[in-house]
Amino acid sequence: MRDIIIIGAGGCAAEVTFYIEDFNENVKDEERINIVGYVDYAEKADDYYHKYDFKAPLLGDIDNFIPKPNQEVLIAIMNIKARLQKIAILKEKKAKIGSFIHHSVIYPKGMNLGEGVIIFPFCVIEKYSKIGDYNMLTTYSFISHDCVVGNNNFLSSAGLAGNVKVGNNNYFGIRSTVIPGIQIGNDNVIQSGMIVDKSVKDETTVFYRYKERVFAIPKEK
Repeated sequence: MRDIIIIGAGGCAAEVTFYIEDFNENVKDEERINIVGYVDYAEKADDYYHKYDFKAPLLGDIDNFIPKPNQEVLIAIMNIKARLQKIAILKEKKAKIGSFIHHSVIYPKGMNLGEGVIIFPFCVIEKYSKIGDYNMLTTYSFISHDCVVGNNNFLSSAGLAGNVKVGNNNYFGIRSTVIPGIQIGNDNVIQSGMIVDKSVKDETTVFYRYKERVFAIPKEK
């Protein structure tokens, strides 16, 4: 059994906790994960920690966190910049940053997915793709053949078709999709529902302007 400390006590931590609990019910005893506790700032406890009724205790904030050699940490934070900050602190503290891959994920066994990845249920990572460190994929995300994905990217039920190249620190909104052969640079935001059919350099937000206004047409009586 692995002893895990979850960094964060918000909605993302609640989802990761739920999937770990489901994971534990479907794997062998020696593969199960023991959540030791959560690391977050005390002022957030009322808004987040108590709301989600976590069973494991709130251990304090990351500034005062002292990692133990026999424990791993999972970074359950969706915000890209916040994740970068936490990674830097954990590296300085020499914490062991672990990964979590739900048992329903389809991917080649023995594949090197990088350090600190978190992959939610029903994702698909095809053979011959390369995945870097600290990436998070939420439910039903997919990464196709010959894709190369850098570090600290967040895919929210998003998909990368074949031969897509992705840099670092990119956010892919819900149901966004990148067509084959496209290159995505660093620090970009791909808004929800986008189909990216042109390469994107760095620090760019990709969105449809018409989505700023929502039209609702009622059904005729």
